[in-house]
Amino acid sequence: MPSQRIGMMPWFLVAGKPPLSMPLDTDSANLSPILWCVRPMLSLQSTSSDRWLAQVDAHLEEILIDHAHCEKKAAGVAMNLLFSYVDHVDLARSMTEIVTEELAHFHLVLDLLQRRGIPFRKLCPSSYGQRLHELVRKQEPERAVDRLLVAGLIEARSCERFAQLRDYVSDRELSEFYGGLFESEARHHSTYVRLAHDFAGEDAVRDRLHWLADQEAAIIARGDSLPRMHS
Repeated sequence: MPSQRIGMMPWFLVAGKPPLSMPLDTDSANLSPILWCVRPMLSLQSTSSDRWLAQVDAHLEEILIDHAHCEKKAAGVAMNLLFSYVDHVDLARSMTEIVTEELAHFHLVLDLLQRRGIPFRKLCPSSYGQRLHELVRKQEPERAVDRLLVAGLIEARSCERFAQLRDYVSDRELSEFYGGLFESEARHHSTYVRLAHDFAGEDAVRDRLHWLADQEAAIIARGDSLPRMHS
C-alpha cells in the first residue's frame, strides 16, 4: 500500500480525537487507530507504507541496530543546536534535556540489542536525514527555523514509526518497548516546533513547517533500499 497522504493538523492538539470545533478531513473516518493517536500531535503529511513494514519483516535486526544510531544522532543534533544558539536560554535548556533523554534511549536500545544477542555495529545510514538537511536555508534566522523544524519532523517520523512497530510486531517485548518510546518522540517534536517561534513569526513557522513536511513526505515515499528506521 503506498504512503497515505493526510492533512496537516496542529501539533499541540490533545491526542485521541480532534476537538468538536474542528471539522474532519474527508478521509478521517478511515484513519487507523495509530493515526488517531499520531496525527493530532504531529506535523506529518503521510504515513508509512507497507514497503517499510516488509523491510521490518526481512531485516528486523538491522533496523534495531539503526535505531540505536538514530538515538545517538538525535542527541548530536540537539547538542549542535545548543552550541549554535546558546544565547537563547529556553533553547539551551530544552536541548540539554533532549540530549540527556536521547542518550538514555541510546542506552535502552543497546540493552535491547544485548538481550537479543545482536552485536551493535556501524551501519551506512539511509539518505533520509541528508535529503532533509539539504533543504535547510543558509542565512540566519531562517537557518535556525529550518534546523529546528527538520529536527522536529525527524522526531515526528520516528514517533510514527514507533507507533507502527508497536502495533505491527508480534514480539511482546518489542511492542512494549516501542510503545514506551512513543510519547517522548512526540514531545521532542513539539519542543522543536515551539522553539522555531523564537526565530520567526507564527505564520512564517507554520508555512515553512507545512512546506518542509510536504518535502519530508516525498522523501519517505521514495524510500531507501537500505532497511533503516527511516528508509
